[in-house]
Amino acid sequence: METPESSSMTQQRLIGDLRLVIENAEELLKNTDHYTGVVYQNARAKLAVALNAANEELARFEEDQLNRMMDATRAANELHHDKTGEERILRAFYH
Repeated sequence: METPESSSMTQQRLIGDLRLVIENAEELLKNTDHYTGVVYQNARAKLAVALNAANEELARFEEDQLNRMMDATRAANELHHDKTGEERILRAFYH
């Protein structure tokens, strides 16, 4: 069974892998722009579409991850009755 921590690590690893694929695809597009053949241009166009979709998906993943972190922080603040930023910081050091 996957724990929330292992699930978070898996998500972070997937986000990192997706970033790497995007970087490599961007580099490939940049380095093949001098090929003018129809086959190359069609392949580059398909890659550009896929790259755009991957960038949108990465943004969605990162937004979801940020929202989960903010929700967890709010829940912890409510659970521990933290009312100030100082209380939140001090609790982080005591636990």
